[in-house]
Amino acid sequence: MLSFAIIGAGALGGYYGARLAQAGYEVHLLCHRDGPFIREKGLVVESQGRSVLHVPARAYDRVEDMPPCDIALVALKTTSNQALPHLLPPALKPDGAVLVMQNGWDVEVDAAAAAPGHPVVGGLCFLCANKVGPGVVRHLDYGDVMLGRHEPTDTNGRASAALAVVADALQQARIPTQISENLRLARWKKLVWNIPYNGLSVVHLTTTDVLMADPRLRAEVETLMREVQALARADGHGIEDAFIQKMLDDTLRMTPYKTSMFLDYEAGRPMELEVLYERPLLAGERAGASAPHIRALWETLVAMEKAARVPLSR
Repeated sequence: MLSFAIIGAGALGGYYGARLAQAGYEVHLLCHRDGPFIREKGLVVESQGRSVLHVPARAYDRVEDMPPCDIALVALKTTSNQALPHLLPPALKPDGAVLVMQNGWDVEVDAAAAAPGHPVVGGLCFLCANKVGPGVVRHLDYGDVMLGRHEPTDTNGRASAALAVVADALQQARIPTQISENLRLARWKKLVWNIPYNGLSVVHLTTTDVLMADPRLRAEVETLMREVQALARADGHGIEDAFIQKMLDDTLRMTPYKTSMFLDYEAGRPMELEVLYERPLLAGERAGASAPHIRALWETLVAMEKAARVPLSR
């Protein structure tokens, strides 16, 4: 039976881990604080107010206590990627593969550096879910996954083989799954949504439905999307106008959603500014593109994060 080490049992790792466990796969969860609760009570996913998935789960507080697995599914926030060299090697069998389910630019590079010799698959998650309590995930909308192989790790076709295995497992778990032949383009397309909605939700302290309902804020969203399109074009990857319109239309239909970056900001946690803003911005600018609104948004978010960490004077 295929085994999965879920590195990071938050909203994303908890949701996909529960779905894989329900499908009969061997799932091991590396937890930050929820280990004792999940070991006793199990893992719960409340899905769109219509159903509850409750699965027994193997939960661990330390990676050293986990058995090596066939697939290490990285679901950490990228602000913790400095821990990957410690976390990934013991979580993997000698012939195991890494599945990176993180937002942002070049995150597969981080995983490949932390687990040399192992094939790496990128997973782009189109999921609206929040962790609402110890071992409890509330699934609000979507859940689709787009997979692609990280080309530098595809020695002798190993990443392609791992991609096929992962895709089959997700499909067996009834997770809508597609495969992209161009992971870099898929990452740019994901940023078309992530750059505007994550950042603007923090700057304006609001949810996706408000961003779409206010004509001025919606115009900000579209301007940022067009700049992502320009960065991608400079990098050699065209994004059609119809895709931008689809992202706007999909968000209009989406259940009102507080983005993960907004939740991080509210909780005083570091925001994923490097992988969502700095890396893609610099990649496009090095190729000759200009994205002044994205740069201004990034600088504003950096300033907001720094201010949030400064204690108020008495």
